[in-house]
Amino acid sequence: MSDTNIEKNINKVKSEKKMREIMTAYYIDAKTARQNNKKVAWITSGGPVEPLIAMDIIPVYPENHGAMIGASKMGIDLCEKAEAMGYSNDLCSYARADISCCTVNGGPIGGLPEPDMLVCCNNICGTVMKWYEVQARYFKVPLFIYDTPFLHKEYSAEVKRYVLRQMEEYITFLENVTGRKMDRDRMMEVGRISFEGSQLWQAVLDTAISKPSPMTAFDAFFHLALIVTLRGTNLSVEYYKGLLAEMQERAKAGIGAIPNEKYRLLWDNLPIWYRMKWLSKKFAEHDACLVADTYTSAWCGSMEYIDVNNFIGSAAEAYTRSYLNLGVDKMAEIVLSMIDKYDIDGIVMHSNRSCKPYSFGQYDIQKIVERERGIPSLLIEADMVDERSFSESQIETRIDAFIEMIRGNKAARR
Repeated sequence: MSDTNIEKNINKVKSEKKMREIMTAYYIDAKTARQNNKKVAWITSGGPVEPLIAMDIIPVYPENHGAMIGASKMGIDLCEKAEAMGYSNDLCSYARADISCCTVNGGPIGGLPEPDMLVCCNNICGTVMKWYEVQARYFKVPLFIYDTPFLHKEYSAEVKRYVLRQMEEYITFLENVTGRKMDRDRMMEVGRISFEGSQLWQAVLDTAISKPSPMTAFDAFFHLALIVTLRGTNLSVEYYKGLLAEMQERAKAGIGAIPNEKYRLLWDNLPIWYRMKWLSKKFAEHDACLVADTYTSAWCGSMEYIDVNNFIGSAAEAYTRSYLNLGVDKMAEIVLSMIDKYDIDGIVMHSNRSCKPYSFGQYDIQKIVERERGIPSLLIEADMVDERSFSESQIETRIDAFIEMIRGNKAARR
């Protein structure tokens, strides 16, 4: 099937245009912050953003920028620049691209706006602490590290006290940097809006339960941007209301993202940003739809722990229970529940050279999935930003063989 025919068989989401407009306005706002007497905070993607929103500080995400660098196919050049600066190519490609980008104002938007402060939460990654220390020294700005103990088994009383104390220290840090006191009523309102936005995002993802699915994981990777960058704003709530309505309308009309959907797949790990279009076409060629993924669902997965009447206290727990801050057994439980929820035929695991916390437990999860649900899995070795780790011919061959395994597995079950 030609690329043109495959593209015709992938139904585009109308809300994409609005998303691009919102993100363009967001970056313009961030780039002109100092002209408008606003402060900018760089924050890790899994960090508590609501206190920043409540204090009218513009949050900026180097990881989100890293994804843009990857999608724009600028990763190799910026990673090589970082390596020339002395950073190992074994380091996270987001970190390498970001560190070198700052020195040349590179990337698809000419670099990020300079931060007034940095906020680092290690609930999804250990690399971020050293990465943000490097950037704090480079920009000579204060850094707050929000430490979340790894939850091997349980969320204990000791962990609860520890993370709640840090949430209060985080707020004190923001008050000291801005010279203003936190408005607690405003914080409660932002928390309520954040919770509503996360619920809407989960509802959007859950429309993929429909057969055929009105959206793919590739759509989710794109539309995730607002729940990361503008969580806690009315803008994000209104956007997801519109996106949800569009997905529900498609589901009701039986309009599938992949019109001839035969196989329903689950994606694990970060996207391969520079090959999204190619992968989307490759799976569509087989009438296979990636209906869900562990990555985009992570921004609403722990929302069950949020109490809007006690947002600060409950958010401390929710942010600690992040998907990548859990033991492998718990992660496998979540994957199994997603397999059941979305009626998955096979799981695609991106063994991501950059993201060790996401990739190290994949073989264990793979074995558990095959034992408990008896469905095939595919392991793709690549990197989220650095194209030097991607082998098209090898991955194409593996996808073809994987689909054959699913086809045989489904036939045997009939």
